[in-house]
Amino acid sequence: MKKLMLMLAIAAAGTGCSKSADKSNHETAAPLEAGKLNFISVDDVDAHIAKGTAQAVDANGTDTRKHEGVVPGAVLLTDSESYALTELPTDKAKELVFYCANTHCGASHHAAEKAIASGYTNVKVMPEGIAGWVKAGKKVQNI
Repeated sequence: MKKLMLMLAIAAAGTGCSKSADKSNHETAAPLEAGKLNFISVDDVDAHIAKGTAQAVDANGTDTRKHEGVVPGAVLLTDSESYALTELPTDKAKELVFYCANTHCGASHHAAEKAIASGYTNVKVMPEGIAGWVKAGKKVQNI
């Protein structure tokens, strides 16, 4: 029974990239055009944040944040698609690294595309998401 409960918890955590179940399902997001987004590894994000050259941006929903934690100091978007641009840093040249739950989640991609469309010029996505961050042994901030 414990094993079944653990499997269900893991499955639920992996699907928590959107804020609400009745919103669009980001897990099945269509593939993006090649070259449209720049991707960055977990280790590179960690290094850029440590140097103060990047700002992490969390596109996860509340449940995923509570279960997995967040990258320390990350901007927590209210929603991956309809967030207000005032939630992002005012410096449009600042390196922004968007992430969501894991490689099966597309919320970070959608949020990053909105930032690019709004004039942000140094936008990247960490496709491994918070799951990859945790797997790599990086520190998280619990909320």
